[in-house]
Amino acid sequence: MSNRVPEEVIEKIRSTTDIVDIVGEYVQLTKRGRNWFGLCPFHGESTPSFSVTSDKQIFHCFGCGAGGNAITFLMDIENITFQEALARLGSRAGIEVEVNTHASGEAANAPSKSDNQLILMHEFAADMYHHILLNTEEGQAALDYLENRGFTREMIERYRIGWSLPEWNYMATALQRKGYSEEELMNSGLAIQREQGNGFFDRFRGRVMFPIMNESGKVIAFSGRILENTKTEAKYMNSPESPIFQKSQVLYNVHQARSAIRKNRKIILFEGFMDVIAAGKAGVDNALATMGTSLTPQHIRAMKRFAQEIVICFDGDDAGWEAAKRAAIALNEDKFKVEVAVLPGKMDPDDYVREHGQDAFREQVIGKPHAFIAFAMMHARRHKNFQYENDLLQYVQEVLQLLAGRSSPIERDLYIKQLANETKLSEEAILQQYRKLENRSIEQSRPERVAKTVKREPKRITSFHRAERLLFAHALANRDVMRKLAEVESGMPFVSEEFKALYVQLLGFYEEWDKADFHKFLETLQDAELRKLVMETALSERDPEHVDEEIADCIKHLEKHRIEQQINLKIQQSKEAEKQHDLQRALLLAQEVIALRKSL
Repeated sequence: MSNRVPEEVIEKIRSTTDIVDIVGEYVQLTKRGRNWFGLCPFHGESTPSFSVTSDKQIFHCFGCGAGGNAITFLMDIENITFQEALARLGSRAGIEVEVNTHASGEAANAPSKSDNQLILMHEFAADMYHHILLNTEEGQAALDYLENRGFTREMIERYRIGWSLPEWNYMATALQRKGYSEEELMNSGLAIQREQGNGFFDRFRGRVMFPIMNESGKVIAFSGRILENTKTEAKYMNSPESPIFQKSQVLYNVHQARSAIRKNRKIILFEGFMDVIAAGKAGVDNALATMGTSLTPQHIRAMKRFAQEIVICFDGDDAGWEAAKRAAIALNEDKFKVEVAVLPGKMDPDDYVREHGQDAFREQVIGKPHAFIAFAMMHARRHKNFQYENDLLQYVQEVLQLLAGRSSPIERDLYIKQLANETKLSEEAILQQYRKLENRSIEQSRPERVAKTVKREPKRITSFHRAERLLFAHALANRDVMRKLAEVESGMPFVSEEFKALYVQLLGFYEEWDKADFHKFLETLQDAELRKLVMETALSERDPEHVDEEIADCIKHLEKHRIEQQINLKIQQSKEAEKQHDLQRALLLAQEVIALRKSL
């Protein structure tokens, strides 16, 4: 597969890519000695066994065996092809790689040529909107509006805020003059085709424009706000979903917040992009937001790459409380440490910053969040009157349901004591009800936990498997070893199907390349399990002073194992022949077994 992209391009991408930066976007890494360590993204673990080595530009998990380089890391974690991974890394380095989608369908998650065109259109539009706001008379009213709401010049430039003229088709015309087709105009969402079908008009007119950017900082959509609220126009208008913009997958501000999140090891999650901007005023730089949707599994998966701790800060109205509860439960179930920062009254973050100041927001709201269960109790108490028995019992039930299976013994005792004080019920009665719910929770989760335990059972490593691994390690490190392996009498030096497949792949690799190259070979493999096996093999310890002896011992051991397999097979066949009263065949097989045993 690698020969579809010129080798000099691949090598240039390799040399300009640092694996620590790439892996660091998905895994929280901590430096210990010369290597970096973190929790493996390929299997669940609580103790870091995932290592990244900067000088060798490789990663390896000592728990599940995953390993490789920066390119194969992207292939495995994003489930994309070699070319798609190259395109991603090339884009970061300013090197264009055209993705071939014919072999495997559409390129999964990698920007296609048409996607790149849409991104270029949005970048052009963002630059034009931004220029109009800051440098023209037409943008002065919008600039005054922003400054009156506390936006500084630095903030406007940081978030690339702009202004769309209140004209019908100036942006559509500008894009067509740049050479973009009518189909691209429609797909971008920046323009809308007229009903009569003759021409286009701009989607955004007379609005303050807030660009929405992807993780690379490229504009993929917009949200436009009118200056004066009216009954006829929506306050905000957003880009429609497109090939480059799906709300269920986009988190606002990732490209700017990534470094602050790593530094703080924590994400502050808001409901909307304006909340992030308001938090930015107050010096909260590790802020992200969803784009007007509930938290999705894609959002959670994306955040898990950056941090394991999240503080949720949603609006203080009823809708905000409900959304915060749903998000907190989803994140808690995905093993995040979750806290919730509560805003008073029905305020949103921007209201609070303007009324109470930046320091108060940063220190009193974000700096003093409530633990997950404490917030859940606050939520359950809302709009309840404990003078009514139904309200009281419902409150206790809601809290205990969240405690069951989600709390430590200390948390359980703390919150049960608090429940008893609030409701005047006995701790014993509440504890009894808790245990019922906990037992039910354990019963419901038991099949899943058993399945996970079975799935993670470590594979037993046999002596012949070690011999195969060491033999392949020598072949991988030295092309000349393949000549010795070709002299094996059976024609195939390996026994297991995995190493047989790798041996055939390596033969093909050496026909194309005249020297050993572990990174190049790894990148030719499409099967993630084979890549894992190659990584384990490459890390095997070899004795450089006794190469020939090690190779000979491995071949001898594998040949012995092959003969033992043949003996067991023929014994079984001989027994089957006796059952069928085929004594002549049984005798012949017995003689073959004797001959094979003598050869051992």
